[in-house]
Amino acid sequence: MHFDIINPATGEKVNSYPAMPPEQVQDTLAQCHAAQREWRRTSHAERARRMLTASEILLANKDEYARLMALEMGKIYPQGIAEIEKCAWACQYYAETAAGFLSPESIQTEACKSFVTFNPLGIVLAVMPWNFPFWQVFRFAVPALLAGNGALLKHAPNVVGCALSVEKIFRDAGFPEHLFRTLVIGIPQTTQLIHHRLVAAVSITASVGAGRAVASEAGKALKKCVLELGGSDPFIVLEDANVDKAVEVGIIGRFQNSGQSCIAAKRFIVVEAVREEFEARFVEAAGKLKMGDPMEEGVYIGPQARLDLRDALHEQVRRSVAAGARLLLGGEIPDGPGAFYPATVITDVQQGMAAWSEELFGPVASILPVEDEAEAIAVANATDFGLGGAVWTRDLARGEQIAADRLESGAAFVNDMSKSDPRMPFGGIRNSGYGRELSRFGIREFVNVHSVWVNQAD
Repeated sequence: MHFDIINPATGEKVNSYPAMPPEQVQDTLAQCHAAQREWRRTSHAERARRMLTASEILLANKDEYARLMALEMGKIYPQGIAEIEKCAWACQYYAETAAGFLSPESIQTEACKSFVTFNPLGIVLAVMPWNFPFWQVFRFAVPALLAGNGALLKHAPNVVGCALSVEKIFRDAGFPEHLFRTLVIGIPQTTQLIHHRLVAAVSITASVGAGRAVASEAGKALKKCVLELGGSDPFIVLEDANVDKAVEVGIIGRFQNSGQSCIAAKRFIVVEAVREEFEARFVEAAGKLKMGDPMEEGVYIGPQARLDLRDALHEQVRRSVAAGARLLLGGEIPDGPGAFYPATVITDVQQGMAAWSEELFGPVASILPVEDEAEAIAVANATDFGLGGAVWTRDLARGEQIAADRLESGAAFVNDMSKSDPRMPFGGIRNSGYGRELSRFGIREFVNVHSVWVNQAD
């Protein structure tokens, strides 16, 4: 079995990687376990020093990594550079904060001394997606390693080169050789690993279907699991919104990474009072986005990662229009090679349409008209997902109240787009998964919260 890497901009095969045989997987697992048993005794200061070195390697080689992402999954070059810089930021942030996040906490009890420690679990198996092939991995790996764990990465089969590059970064930064390893394997071997006694926990960022499958296996094995799955984030534009700014940020929120983001703004819920103005300006801005080779200057929309994903997205658009949605821009597969799909805007999206209930994972913006704030919030929450959300209003108190108390999601933003930040917890509810990554909440997901009770001997 081989994993062929297809350049999504050209359709040409650019590389091929053989799958690891079972015995190699078992040897890698044993080596990772041995490395982790030593690593857990390393001081926080030494762990942080090596993580800072990893950040330096990332920044020194960001051009190489950005080009690799463009080749393997079609990310436009400037966004690839930004992704690597964000990975370096996460390394730096946790190098400075991990020791504090993991410091023992004293608890007042009748014992002479009682406290809680945060000890590593062991090996964390990560199942990661192709859309942010470096950031998704570093988002999990940086806190997991600094907490004293080992890590095994099963990456998406179309970004094997990126996966191997991440392994090399940690090795070159001075981490133990086998502490972070990439496994070039398929789904059956991944399932077997979840049940292996040396695997302590699982982290997955993927589709809802893949998340359910992994969570089911982790449940059978009684393993801790963190799930970051799909999203259909609402982007609410109220009648007092700054429409110009909402359009400017909304374009980025929907079309960055060629629309292939779980936390992208996907449902633009716009009150009728500003709907016509918002639609006109949004369509005008989206129509100016250049589609093409991800390495070409000025391109904002590259190819979709795979042809089958592009075709599935087009079918969702087609079904939505057939059900009554109006196509304002795009919506046609272009001629020529590659998995390209243009910036597309559909409006009059109503309940029962694919664009209402399904996640559209590509450069398609859906506009859902509503009468007022109450209907906007009801529509925003009428989804099986719950990752992020945004509300736009000039009344900051109003926006804060909606974001904090009324939007049902893992995160909510006022006058901004949904995004991840190392300083804030990241994760969702409902079909968007459970558990949190990033911040102090993320680093404590894969530790044993260990109670210690000390009394006098006499």
